[in-house]
Amino acid sequence: MLKTTPAVFAVGTNYQIMVPVDKPSLFWVTVGDRTFYDEQNGIMRTLCSTHRVTVPMDLLNKAELYTVYEREIIDKKPYFPETKEPTAATFEFRPIPNDNVRVYHMADTHNTVTAPVKAAEVFGDIDLLIMNGDIPDHSGDIANYDTIYEIIEKLTAGGKPVVFARGNHDLRGYFAEQMADHTPSENGNTFYTFRLGAIWGIILDCGEDKDDSHPEYGHTVCCHSFRERQIDFIESVIKNKDTEYGADGVKYKMVVCHNPFTYIQEAPFDIEKDVFGKWASLLKTDVKPDVMLSGHIHGMFISRENSEYDHLGQPCTVIVGSDIKENYHAGCGLVLKGGHIESAFVDSDGNVTEKTDIL
Repeated sequence: MLKTTPAVFAVGTNYQIMVPVDKPSLFWVTVGDRTFYDEQNGIMRTLCSTHRVTVPMDLLNKAELYTVYEREIIDKKPYFPETKEPTAATFEFRPIPNDNVRVYHMADTHNTVTAPVKAAEVFGDIDLLIMNGDIPDHSGDIANYDTIYEIIEKLTAGGKPVVFARGNHDLRGYFAEQMADHTPSENGNTFYTFRLGAIWGIILDCGEDKDDSHPEYGHTVCCHSFRERQIDFIESVIKNKDTEYGADGVKYKMVVCHNPFTYIQEAPFDIEKDVFGKWASLLKTDVKPDVMLSGHIHGMFISRENSEYDHLGQPCTVIVGSDIKENYHAGCGLVLKGGHIESAFVDSDGNVTEKTDIL
């Protein structure tokens, strides 16, 4: 059975409709008269605890409605397997408006649900939810991934798009190597671009926050080469700018990355200055984003270019918008309207800071 309502993740120019389940089942989605299956080479997937179906954005944006189907497996015998009758649920979907877009950004919820949801509700109705890393506390228990979908259910009810980025705690534990099976990814990669209405975004993934040799990781990570691959990725995005950030209709360009990589902290977190500096240079020179959204620091601040937090040449204004304490969470709301971006920090106690013009 489906554990929550589906999540509609934005990846490239598609939506990945994903949902966790508690029993082996078959899964498919209809949009209008088209059907999309969770399948691999013509075989419908059953040995998974999170289903994924990819649907073209334009199709779902136009239909504003989709239906998910699940058929529970009784016995998948090699011949004449047995299944139950399918169940179905239909969801209304609200695509991103052309202007006056309300966005809520959260990170570092660390397996909590109530306080992050309360903070988001303080900001009010949203068009887009951005989840920016460390939503689970770690990947040592696959059940931790359920908190991702529990938050999405409460804030979108399966009817609004979500952008997702991985955090450093997500790399820890047995199931870390499988996280891309339970969260959105593109060709298995946790870095990719997305396009939602007038918004174009690039998701980058710093991996862990210390050197690969740090004893905390016990020889289980190889993030240096992973970060270097993202140099090639950014360069490929620049090469294809006419279908990416330079495409018709793009008004807002954002970077989503859990770790604010242009802010170099004290040892042992002072890593990858050359790689992160290259990321920043490519973004600043060619992409020219309007805002970068980050978490990780467990704090709330806005860093303009050349500020005290700008150590590697920020490509744009950086908003670090996430904080967590016991029974408390804070995040950042954004309003994108008329070519301008306005931000506000909100928390689960009902506080809203003075609004700040970012662009």
